[in-house]
Amino acid sequence: MNDSQLLRYSRHILLDELGIEGQEKLLSAHALVIGAGGLGSPAAFYLASAGIGKITLVDNDTVDLTNLQRQILHTTERVGQPKTASGKQTLAQINPEVEVVALTERAEGERLSELVRQATVVLDCSDNFATRHAVNRACVHHKVPLVSGAAIRFDGQISVFDPRSGDAPCYACLFPPDQQFEEVLCSTMGVFAPLVGIIGTMQAAEALKLVAGIGESLAGRLLLLDARNMEWTSIGVARNAACCVCA
Repeated sequence: MNDSQLLRYSRHILLDELGIEGQEKLLSAHALVIGAGGLGSPAAFYLASAGIGKITLVDNDTVDLTNLQRQILHTTERVGQPKTASGKQTLAQINPEVEVVALTERAEGERLSELVRQATVVLDCSDNFATRHAVNRACVHHKVPLVSGAAIRFDGQISVFDPRSGDAPCYACLFPPDQQFEEVLCSTMGVFAPLVGIIGTMQAAEALKLVAGIGESLAGRLLLLDARNMEWTSIGVARNAACCVCA
């Protein structure tokens, strides 16, 4: 690290658990963020400010006025612009040293698999089960840790699925792809603005811990947040021996 980086990241370096070695791990890491909306905004904010060396933002949507209530990567002036381009501009203002790759597309199939293969950690900040299952399959295949978050109305959830551990569950162990789950969208159900900030920020925290190799991740645990009463519930998640993805 140069003198400017030592100063920028000094509050990290002061942490015994991180130090210079941990910060260098962050600087050399590549985070893949699927979704540049409510969850992806705070997640990408903190990944960039913390010094993740490369961030790839993937989203095929454009900024809409209704997004601005919670999607803090974007501004009123950027309504109509691709979310990834808007996000890249914001992150460059926060930390110009971070390489940000903006992909305005819906990554699927081999394309998604290749993006996951290149990443150190993946953050699923999407809003639909199809994408979550596709990302999970790619992470299991390439053994890349996945930080998954979701938020709707006043309810949020977050967990880590780390295929590098032989006994860790994957997303499909918790939500089997052959079962029907109700697909709920913010556009029809609404979402409490700070809720996505809480969950997205926690996704960044779990990703940074995974990269730096510190603390205990949420692998094997699902945290549920009831933001109406600000109550957390922790549920243990075991690997499914009959899982169609990781078994």
